Amino acid sequence: MAPQPDKTIFQCDFDGTVTHEDVGFPLLDAFADGDWRRLLADYQQGRISVGNFNTSAFAMVKEDQPTLVKMVREIARPRAGLSELIEYCRGRGFRFVIVSNGLDFYIKTILDDLGLSDIAVMAARTSFGNKGVDARYIGPAGSLLHKGFKEAYTRYFQEGGHRVIYAGNGPSDIPPASLAQHAFATGELLEHYRREGIKCTPFTNLVDIVKGLERL
Repeated sequence: MAPQPDKTIFQCDFDGTVTHEDVGFPLLDAFADGDWRRLLADYQQGRISVGNFNTSAFAMVKEDQPTLVKMVREIARPRAGLSELIEYCRGRGFRFVIVSNGLDFYIKTILDDLGLSDIAVMAARTSFGNKGVDARYIGPAGSLLHKGFKEAYTRYFQEGGHRVIYAGNGPSDIPPASLAQHAFATGELLEHYRREGIKCTPFTNLVDIVKGLERL
């Protein structure tokens, strides 16, 4: 018998969560025509949002999409267990979605290469031209967002009556993870939870998340 639909969404970050590192940084190191790390420092010090950072930094990249895709395939290192996590969610009737401040073209490239092209991806929508990569964050209402992209989707899912289980790794995951009913954390997100004494489930690879879901 097929599992009955569960009003649960597994909202998963991408860079540093599905992958070991941020895929965008090596692309910017290789191709950005400008001081993108100054913009990164502005984001890290809270002067601009992560969305503003990515939009401005990738506007410095003038290479075409095939060139960038080629490098993505050379550098991407997915964590072990992604297929197992997705299959587990399907078996439980959970909807697995990726909501990321990364760029849709490289996320979809990696998923396609893993045979996971059917996974829903909410990320910066990208187009390519002579003026650089145009990266725009479109929220669930269809409007352009400059900040709060991930948590906008978390709230949207919850307003639709869903329980949200979250997985992430970085500072931009703190707001959406804080809204979720349960969080799986690694990296700086895990450090935040431990510092604040807030309950979460740590993970190293994505099989760890499957084991954690089995205990929920």
